[in-house]
Amino acid sequence: MINSEHENLDWKLWHMVYQTYTRFKICLDQVFAEQGLTSEQYSVLAATKYLDAPVRITDIAQWLERSTNSVSMIVDRMVKAGLLRRVRDRSDRRVVNVSVTSKGENAFKPATVAARKAVQQIILSLSYEDKHTFVSLSEMINYKLLQYLNPKADIEVMHKNDIKRRDNLMKRWLK
Repeated sequence: MINSEHENLDWKLWHMVYQTYTRFKICLDQVFAEQGLTSEQYSVLAATKYLDAPVRITDIAQWLERSTNSVSMIVDRMVKAGLLRRVRDRSDRRVVNVSVTSKGENAFKPATVAARKAVQQIILSLSYEDKHTFVSLSEMINYKLLQYLNPKADIEVMHKNDIKRRDNLMKRWLK
């Protein structure tokens, strides 16, 4: 009986995490669509802006934890839409860097403001302590996910890099 209760709770937790992620994504899809962007486009713009230049597609893919091929296809469409530009590296012509155009910048800024407002409205009902608890629990789960996905890697280093990257993102995003 106890195992069954624990297993049911585990599945309920997994379902709630998945459902919360999915609904957050749908909500932000709507917010970005109102600004003329897809969530994927917004994510690529954010990565391109927040990574230190020069930015390659492989850098964006790593930052977004997506495949290079999928990011490359998104970048292709964004170049055609005038949101990004590709520039060959002068010292190594094989390397192609990506940068945000003025059109991309003009789409990114209001989308960021709108996303921040939506997130704040959604989590408004949580107390400060609840938010800290949620962050702590999410960090624990993410740590275990890193262990599961990278069984031979130095998880402590990966986890520290995750935290450093997130903190850096928050500083830049909240400017």
